[in-house]
Amino acid sequence: MTMTADDGLREIAEAVAGESRRYLTTVTEVAAGANPEAALPLLLLAVSDVLAAGARLGATTDVVPAERFEPDVGPDPDVEPLRAGLANAFEGVDEYVEVVDPLLGPDVEASTVSGDLVAIAGALVQGLRHYEADGVLEALWWWQFSYLSDWGERASSTLRTLQVMLAHLRLDVADDVATEAEYDALQP
Repeated sequence: MTMTADDGLREIAEAVAGESRRYLTTVTEVAAGANPEAALPLLLLAVSDVLAAGARLGATTDVVPAERFEPDVGPDPDVEPLRAGLANAFEGVDEYVEVVDPLLGPDVEASTVSGDLVAIAGALVQGLRHYEADGVLEALWWWQFSYLSDWGERASSTLRTLQVMLAHLRLDVADDVATEAEYDALQP
């Protein structure tokens, strides 16, 4: 790779590229309907892992590529099939409400898990395209900028929503089942 980055930045780029690929594989498989019983736990792990990579980007000093423009890496990929597949997977539970900016006030807005997962994918793909075109600094700049400006926040909100969905699935039980479990737990 031809770049004027130190080994630390190269290591970060490799790690983010790897997490980006794993994230994209997971969301693509979930959108395709593969292993629907494990979709929520798999997405919870994928979003958590990519957020950890993003946190590393956020903790890194600003990455500034040599050129002050983003090189063209071709047309954007069509993410609509991914969005449709994820919307189908989350049918009936796709929409959620999030706080717009918790530092500025309690304003909320509607969002969708499928839309946020795809927005994250789009940002990661853009960085990967630079990375794979030997533009490592451009990839790092893109991943860092888009993490701080968009996908980090979307991933955080989506992670919380996925965790709440999983908690409801595992903890919400009928009253008679809960009562019987409580009774059984209290018996010597």
